Amino acid sequence: MKKTKILVTLIAVVAFLTACGNKNTADSAKAAESTELTKVTIGASETPHGELIKALIPQFKEKGIDLEVVTFSDYIQPNLQLDSGDLDVNFYQHQPYLDNFNKDRNTNIVSIENSKIFITPLLGFSTKIKDISELKDGAEIIIPNDPTNGARALLILDDKGLIKLKDKNNLNSTEVDIAENPKNLKFNAVDAQNIPRVYQDADLAFINPNFAISNGLDPKDAIITEAKDSPYANVVAVRKGDENEEKYKKIVEVLQSEESRKYIEDTFKGAVLPAF
Repeated sequence: MKKTKILVTLIAVVAFLTACGNKNTADSAKAAESTELTKVTIGASETPHGELIKALIPQFKEKGIDLEVVTFSDYIQPNLQLDSGDLDVNFYQHQPYLDNFNKDRNTNIVSIENSKIFITPLLGFSTKIKDISELKDGAEIIIPNDPTNGARALLILDDKGLIKLKDKNNLNSTEVDIAENPKNLKFNAVDAQNIPRVYQDADLAFINPNFAISNGLDPKDAIITEAKDSPYANVVAVRKGDENEEKYKKIVEVLQSEESRKYIEDTFKGAVLPAF
């Protein structure tokens, strides 16, 4: 009789321990599930965009985002690969450029609402002059060959009084929109990423900060810097229909965090300006 009671007791203990073990396993599985990260692939220019993103990886993980960063050296592929589905999101462009890209390429990419992150002011470099007042008649000016960044360069020259545009509010101005050119400046449109390699051939060249920095140029050496109130703040973009996805809004939250602001200000020393 006693042996039977002992056997029953042992069976009860084993059953209890098994139940506890199963419960612990289930709890562990739930915990693992709750900490599982959402994979997102983001395209970005290597610097400053990619640099900022990589610095904030711990903050993205805290938001539950496992962010894979794919960097690009041009302005075409990040949108094409987003449109094709190879990327989930990108961060490298301003709204005027995106608008023109959609129009020219028949893509359907949108910026997430209120996703302005920073402004990368267009920079004017020269190895031949120290001040724009030294530009001579017939001086050669290199500008980016994409419509929006080319227009930015012309708007800067208009603001400095070197040329006069027909409409300085036209963000798509080209050389044909120059109403007055008293110094008879000569314009040469070049792929933005290639300008740092040839800028010394011209009297003045306008270079985007990401290409300037990645080619070893110091933004502080620019003789012209785009004004802080520029409309060209860089935004976070997705395929149309994805703009309200929570995971993408979380990416914007991190990029607009105080950690992000501090990194921008401490790292880029005024060459990149927070827009939030």
